[in-house]
Amino acid sequence: MDTEPGVGPPSRVEGGGREPVRAAVVVGALGVVFGDIGTSPIYTIQTVFNPADPHPVPISTNNVYGVVSLIFWSVMLIVTFTYVLLVMRADNDGEGGVMALITLLRRLGAVRGRRVAVVLAGLGIFGAALFFGDSMITPAISVLSAVEGLKVVEPGLAEWIVPITAVIIVGLFSVQRRGTAAVGRLFGPVMIVWFVSIGACGVSGIARHPAILEALSPTYALSFLFGHFEIAFFALAAVVLAVTGAEALYADMGHFGRRAITRGWLLLVLPACVLSYLGQGALLLGDEGAVSSPFFLLAPDWARWPMVLVATAATVIASQAVITGAYSVASQAAQLGYLPRLRVAHTSESTIGQIYVPWINWVLMVSVLTLVFAFRSSAALAYAFGMAVTGTITITTLLFFYIARTRWGTPLWLVVIGAGCLLAVDLLFLAANLTKLVHGAWLPLLIALTAFTVMTTWQRGRAIVTRARERAEGSLREFVDQLHDYRPQLVRVPGTAVFLNRGKKTAPLAMRANVEHNRVLQQHVVIMSINTLPVPRVPDTERTEIDKLGYAEDGIVHVTAFFGYMESPHIPAVLRLLDPADTEGPIAIDDASYFLSKIELTTGTAPTMAQWRKHLFIATSYITADAAEYFGLPGERTVIMGSRIEV
Repeated sequence: MDTEPGVGPPSRVEGGGREPVRAAVVVGALGVVFGDIGTSPIYTIQTVFNPADPHPVPISTNNVYGVVSLIFWSVMLIVTFTYVLLVMRADNDGEGGVMALITLLRRLGAVRGRRVAVVLAGLGIFGAALFFGDSMITPAISVLSAVEGLKVVEPGLAEWIVPITAVIIVGLFSVQRRGTAAVGRLFGPVMIVWFVSIGACGVSGIARHPAILEALSPTYALSFLFGHFEIAFFALAAVVLAVTGAEALYADMGHFGRRAITRGWLLLVLPACVLSYLGQGALLLGDEGAVSSPFFLLAPDWARWPMVLVATAATVIASQAVITGAYSVASQAAQLGYLPRLRVAHTSESTIGQIYVPWINWVLMVSVLTLVFAFRSSAALAYAFGMAVTGTITITTLLFFYIARTRWGTPLWLVVIGAGCLLAVDLLFLAANLTKLVHGAWLPLLIALTAFTVMTTWQRGRAIVTRARERAEGSLREFVDQLHDYRPQLVRVPGTAVFLNRGKKTAPLAMRANVEHNRVLQQHVVIMSINTLPVPRVPDTERTEIDKLGYAEDGIVHVTAFFGYMESPHIPAVLRLLDPADTEGPIAIDDASYFLSKIELTTGTAPTMAQWRKHLFIATSYITADAAEYFGLPGERTVIMGSRIEV
């Protein structure tokens, strides 16, 4: 049974809380959130100066200073300013990610009828689709880039890079069911070692050429960009690799909170990454031959084996950042009606946002392994990586500033200046990555278009089926009136029946079929609808709403149960919250029978959607989670009654 989300109370700003941020939470965030962006130093500068690039950047003193400066200011503008200081304030009761922005936009559209909000929500769905592409590419390029360090310390191991990468990836996805908190506790200390190590190596490189610190001045970035635009423009396609993981910071915000992520970024991650980039730049100034692997060659000979091992662990954690982000995005998309109902396992009793989505997990694993065996090197995947990142960042920035203007009342002049400057940077990166379209940038676009098509088709098909189902179900009020009109022919038997339904406007198909064909109805009938609100959770005191449907003594009531989009609806638990006065007498919860209406979808001739989209919609419906399990119903007391609807 699909449910229609409602409009909930306004979101709170997570940063407004007064509770102190515990060190353990920051360490956990380091182990989950920062892996992606924290491992970018492994391959960013190497990719910029890659001689095999279709548009290579020659190594020279001016170019090295310009590239390092460009990387530093790109990280400051996009990650620190755009995401950490601005975008992460646009939370939906603590939850982040592009789906949280879409939820806020849907509220604006519902309350004010803004067509622009609806259009931007559609653009946001494409941004979420791009993030799914990022979630597939990041584990492949991250782990490959680290394992490729084996070639630096032992060239004879080159042929083992792909098999070792595959084994690591299978292991990573196999432990996801243990939950984000367990993974964070394991990975957090590893990431602390990682950031300290890359920072120390960076300092050693800077010590050889201290003048590289001058690259922190924006004048070097600007003079490189505008003075050598024909080189710098193409370099941007690789420079953007330094900001990969920015969206993961936002998408994972519900797991650890904005303040923990902000502190981890400003106090450890940002300084360590900047030192590494500066150290690699200093290394290239003294040895152009180090361009083959400046990150690993920055470490002293004795430390290269340990660095490869720590890098491999860190890139596994990099994959974790986008995997957990993909769980959050997929779960929210399902709750908002853009994907079928998926089985979601909550892995933490204290943090509602920590979840595991099995179907998404295994799809990602198969996709990542396919990319590893198809591309076989991080250099080949680098061309594809930037497109997913820049597309998602651009869409997120646009949606944020629209919300800042319409929801928070930010002055128009400030929005125009802020959005204009930041979008100009984002679009410049996006344009640079479009030049890599034939070299691999097509891949994330293909993944995004596929995911976008599936999500919009499901939303459209779901609306069509809902209308057809409502016609078949008929009015609930009229149906209850008919039960009273034909009471002599209806046998009321002892017991409690719970009929799950879409709302209280229409009658449950299972209930209508039971009455019309069997002329039987239990003494106590609860018609229950699930309303998913655009907030993470709902307190028990606001869990239910009772409607006796116009009759006080017939034993038939309608209950609306409210859940947050990060909660698992558990129907028996809701029934235990009901007072006997609400249900016109005590109900036998332990012996109650549960009735579900199962819809069989077939393609019809009506011009509701293109024929191929109808087949896609029906195919997508097969991944819907088992309704009885999803709603926590006891299998031995659940009855499923079917009906056929044409799409």
